[in-house]
Amino acid sequence: MQGVHIQTQQLRFPSANPIKIQESSIPIRMTVFRIVFFSHLILVTILIVFLTIRGLLSAAHNHHFCPKKWYPPLLTSVACAGIVAFTWQGITSCNPSKAIRAAFWLSPLLTCAVGILFILINSAGSIAAGVVAVISALIQSLYACWVNPRFQYATRVLSVSTASPPAKTIVLVSLSIFSSILYSCFSVSGIGGATASRTGLDPLFISIIVLSLAWTMHIIKNIVLVTISRVKYMHFACGEYIDTRVAFHDTVRYCMPSVCIGSALAPILGVIHGSARAMRLIAGDTDEFLFSCANCYLGIASAGVAYGNRWGFVHVGVYNKGFVQASIDTWEVFRMAGLETLINSDLTGSFCFLSGVAGGAICSLLSGTWAFAIHESYATQVSIYAFLIGYFMCRIAMAWPQACLSAYYVAYAENPQSPLFDSTIPVRIEELRRHQV
Repeated sequence: MQGVHIQTQQLRFPSANPIKIQESSIPIRMTVFRIVFFSHLILVTILIVFLTIRGLLSAAHNHHFCPKKWYPPLLTSVACAGIVAFTWQGITSCNPSKAIRAAFWLSPLLTCAVGILFILINSAGSIAAGVVAVISALIQSLYACWVNPRFQYATRVLSVSTASPPAKTIVLVSLSIFSSILYSCFSVSGIGGATASRTGLDPLFISIIVLSLAWTMHIIKNIVLVTISRVKYMHFACGEYIDTRVAFHDTVRYCMPSVCIGSALAPILGVIHGSARAMRLIAGDTDEFLFSCANCYLGIASAGVAYGNRWGFVHVGVYNKGFVQASIDTWEVFRMAGLETLINSDLTGSFCFLSGVAGGAICSLLSGTWAFAIHESYATQVSIYAFLIGYFMCRIAMAWPQACLSAYYVAYAENPQSPLFDSTIPVRIEELRRHQV
């Protein structure tokens, strides 16, 4: 315990450029992950170019694929995703209360509308997707009703943590959205090329492109998350801002191993933890066989989150720790500060997730309806691809409020007595204690 206490004391007052502390341990890890990530980008680029050219040549000689009816709806969804991402960013910055309520109440409605669209398409795959979407919308509605009492605190803490963002933060997020737009358009061209050819390996090629799109989008999001969380942490912990451009440069130069690992690990652990909490809520206090493992599953999921959580990205940016070690240390800091209950009830992750779902649903409705009107057989796949692109792009846009709040919580947990913090967290902790009693 003494060792942890000493470590916590050292974390409270970091230097203006703490990321350089562990610079000497980076070269080997950095080289390996740079090779892996950039090799992946090069190989996927070659694959996409090959598939695009092959698909266009194939479409010129046969008539089972029509580029003029497949590409426009999907490319329009990319543009729509960019517009929605910038809109979410603007609403969150200007009015956090409306942003939170819009995410929690619009997302179920839009998801349900997407489910209805899939059912109207009336193919085997679309009906299955429609049923999943409608069930998801129902779960989101119930969840929104359940957490409605937390909206006031969520609005308060989000407003406090995102106040006075550095000017270059908006530039960083905007450039990240534009980068995701370009990469999405590039990926769409490869998916279209594979769809046009219809060979036995094309489903594999499409899967590779979609997985690459997902991983790359998460990496872009987490680069923003690490960069901004470092900038905001220095403000909350030391009362000073560091240059966002310098923080971004250091993130790309030193933190890519942790960003790459976290981009693959954190979403998986988040899904596991969310499903475990949902199972536990459904099970309640029953001891029936189907729910007998709910507590066990939740325990395993909670342990997994301790080894890989989004809060760890703050220590990744500030101290250049590995993602797993940063997650463990951050969770220990929360535990020592008595913030575990507060962190577990935080709505920021749900807010960002539902914002992404809502954005994905808007894009899916736009492109899916268009494709359904002009070429019904394309509607299902176009709707699914549009949803994924809209979701990932909106998550990138929402990375900055998530980074601000993460930095706020971590800085507070490391030094609750700092005069830089107001009574927002202590008042909330007292409310939670009264409710538990």
